Parts: sequence; C-alpha cells; structure tokens
Amino acid sequence: MCSMVVDGRIGPIGSRTFRNFLVVAAAVVGVGSVLSGPAVAQSQAPRTAEDLDLSPEIIEESPVLQRWLKEVPDVWEDIKNDPSFRTRLRLGYTQFPSSDDASGFNLAVEDVFIGDTKLTVGGDYYNVGSGDMTSAGAELRYYLLPLGNYVNFAPTIGYRHLETQTYSTSGLQVGGRLMVVPSRGGAADLSLSYSQVGIGGDESVGLASFSVGYAITSHLRLSTDLQWQIASDDTDNRVGIVLELMP
Repeated sequence: MCSMVVDGRIGPIGSRTFRNFLVVAAAVVGVGSVLSGPAVAQSQAPRTAEDLDLSPEIIEESPVLQRWLKEVPDVWEDIKNDPSFRTRLRLGYTQFPSSDDASGFNLAVEDVFIGDTKLTVGGDYYNVGSGDMTSAGAELRYYLLPLGNYVNFAPTIGYRHLETQTYSTSGLQVGGRLMVVPSRGGAADLSLSYSQVGIGGDESVGLASFSVGYAITSHLRLSTDLQWQIASDDTDNRVGIVLELMP
C-alpha cells in the first residue's frame, strides 16, 4: 500500500490507482520521446515480433511491419524522395488550329525513372493529316529538386525530327521543364516546358508546351496539351486531348 498527500492529509492509494499512475507516467514519457525528434526515434532498437504480440502470419503478410521490425525508417526522407508524379503511357487526339484544323493522333511515354536517380527518359510521336505534319523525339530529364517535391524543375536534352507544311528540322533538342504537383501520386499535375530544336542547323524551332493532367481512376488520367511551334518565319499551334495510363 502506497500513500500520498491529499488536501493536506496523507491518504492511501490502492493498487489500481497506482497502476493508473504508472500508465499516465509512461504515456508522458512516450510523448516526450516523440517530441524530441526523429533522431531519438531512430536511435531506438527495432522491436521484435514478441514485443508487438502479433502472430507470425500477420507479420509475414505485411511488408510494412517487416520493414519496421528490421529498422525504424526515416519517414520524412521517404516522403521527400518518393516521386510525387508517376510514369505515364499516353495516347490521344491532336489538332492544328493554325493549319485548317488538321487532325491526327499522338502517343508518348513520360518520365520513365532510371533506377533510384532523379533522371527520367521519355519519348513522343504525332502524325497529323496525311503525314504532312509529324514529330518524333526522345529526351532525358534530370530533376534538380527531390522527386517528392510539389514543385520541380528539370533541364532536358534529346533529339527530335519535326516536319510541318512549311518547314522541316532535325537535331539536338535542349530546354527545361517545370512540374507543379497539387496532388501527389499522379492524381493531378501540370507542366510547362520550352525547348529549342535543331540548334546550330539551318532551321531552329522553339517548342513551348503546357499540359494539365487529372486522374479519373487510380491508373487512368485525362490530360490536355497545348503547344506552340515557333519558327523563324512561321508559328503553328497544336492542341490535344490525351488518355494516360499509369502502370
């Protein structure tokens, strides 16, 4: 039997009250450990299956539990480096309002991640009319900020062939791409990019593009593309509606 001062008197404390006091004290210590920062949490030894009082079957079916039992992860680091956008396979309709509304199709693959790096690769192709207006190209993008950021920028380099009714060019394509991700995991994003095709050649063409994508299911998105092709003596504009598959 323990005792404590209550209203100036020393009164008895039952065993149940004492246990409750120990529980509250342990909770306060636990909160203090959380507030002390991630360094304290990560310094603790990994818990065992016996500590969790879980059956081996439950642990075997949960990769998350297995990971936490081996080592307490740095959750903030995981969020920062887990890509906020996803690889996309694209197929859609495209039209040139500046060329008598000539229309056709476009297909592309965007942001295929190369290992655990911030480097991605992509390519695209479109064919409009009777093949008078075509474009095919591939490029590398290196994102300068952590992939989990809501805003990111990537210098780009690649190769492109571009052909319209009034001009044609092929060669090195160099530019940059800005990504804004209001909702992570491919739910919604927008991109703005500019590049120059055929640098150093007879006909250099600037490409300015704007795209907005929004998920309609966990693996499908609907996207709208706008593009301006700026040549020395002519400017074309292209619009597109695209269905995107996210593997």
